[in-house]
Amino acid sequence: MSNATVMRRVALGAATGFVLGYAAMRKVQALRDLRSPYPARVQRDPKRYAAEQRALMLAGVARSVAAVAMTAFVLADPLDRALRPLPRPLRAPAFALAALAFDSLRDLGADYVEGYVRERTYGTSEQSARGWLADQAKGLAVAAVVTALLVELADAIVVRAPRRWPAIAIATTPPLLAFATIVAPTFVMPLFNTYEPITGELERRIRELAARYGAGNASILRFDMSRQTKKANAFVTGVLGTERIVLGDTLVAAFPSDETLFVVAHELGHYVRRDPWLGIALGTGMLSVTLLTADALLRRTTRHGLDSAAQGARLTFYATLIQLALMPLANAASRAMERRADRFALGATGDPSAGVRAFRRLGEQNLADPNPPRWAELLFASHPPLASRIRDLERAVTPPS
Repeated sequence: MSNATVMRRVALGAATGFVLGYAAMRKVQALRDLRSPYPARVQRDPKRYAAEQRALMLAGVARSVAAVAMTAFVLADPLDRALRPLPRPLRAPAFALAALAFDSLRDLGADYVEGYVRERTYGTSEQSARGWLADQAKGLAVAAVVTALLVELADAIVVRAPRRWPAIAIATTPPLLAFATIVAPTFVMPLFNTYEPITGELERRIRELAARYGAGNASILRFDMSRQTKKANAFVTGVLGTERIVLGDTLVAAFPSDETLFVVAHELGHYVRRDPWLGIALGTGMLSVTLLTADALLRRTTRHGLDSAAQGARLTFYATLIQLALMPLANAASRAMERRADRFALGATGDPSAGVRAFRRLGEQNLADPNPPRWAELLFASHPPLASRIRDLERAVTPPS
C-alpha cells in the first residue's frame, strides 16, 4: 500500500470521525434541551452573538467539506452498489434522496442547537420546538422534491450527452433560475408563512414610491415573520410580472413609516437595477466555472467521467471545494449590489436620516455586529458592514464643508 493511499485513508477516517463526532455531540445537546430547555439570556450582546456566528460558520465550512468527502469516498460506492437492482433512470434520484436523508438526520441535532436553541437563548426567537421541527420537515420535503427532479433531469442529460453535459447544464441554468424565482414566492414561501396584503396609508405610500420606478402593480404584502424570529427583514421578489414587495410583520410593527419606506426603497433598488437578473447571470457564471473545473478534476483523478451515482457524489465534492473558493467573489459582488441599492434608496427617498435610523434599528433588532473583522467580511459577508453603510448616509445628512 502506497504512502499516498495510507494518507488518503487517514484523511478520510479523520473527516468521518469529525463529522460523526460533531453530530453526536450536538444530538446530546439537543436532547438535553428538549428535556430541559436552556434559559434565555438577558444580555443581547451583538459582539458576542456575531463572534459565535463566525465560529459556527468556520466550523460549518469544515464540517461541510468533511461531510461531502465522507459521502463521496466512503459511502458512495456501497450505496451505489445497493441501488444497482433499480431501473437505470431511478438510481441517481434514489442515491441523491438517500444522501439527503442521511445528511438531514445526521445534522438535525446541530441544526437544532445552532439554528434554534441559539436564537432562543439570545432572545431573537420565541418559536416553539414543535414549530421549528415542522418548518424543518417542510423544508426537507421541498428539498426532496427539487432534488429528485433536478437529479433526474441532470442524469438524463448525462446519459444522452456524456461529454457535452456541462455545456447543456450551463445553458439550461438561466431559465431554471428564472422559473425558480417565479415559483418560489407563489408556491414554496406560503408553506412556511402566511402572506396578506398591506392596506391603509403604508400601502399607499409604498405603491406611490414603487410606481415611480415601474413597479406600481407589484403585490405589497406582509408576512408573519414573527413566527420564526424577532429579526426584521423585507424583500422584493419575482420577475416577468410576478413582482412582490414583501415586509416582515416584525419590521412593520417596529419601524416608523419613514424608516420602512427607506428599507422598501433599498429593496426596490435591487428590482430597478435588475439585480435579480444579475444574480441569475452571476449564478450561471459561477456554475460554469464550477461544473467545468469539477468535471476536469473528476476525469483526471478517476480516469473516467460522470458514469455513475458514486461518480456524481465525487463530482459534488470537487464542486463544493470550487464553490468555497468562489464564495468571496460572489460575496464581493453582492456587497456591491447592496451599496448600489443604498444609493438608490437615498435618491428615491431623499431622507438619509431615516436610512441612518433604519440601519441602526435593524442592527439592534437583528443583533448585527456593526464592525465585523475584515477577514469575516471578505469571506462570508453578503452585505457591507452596517457601520460603513451608516457612515455613507451620515455624510449625506451633513455634507462636508
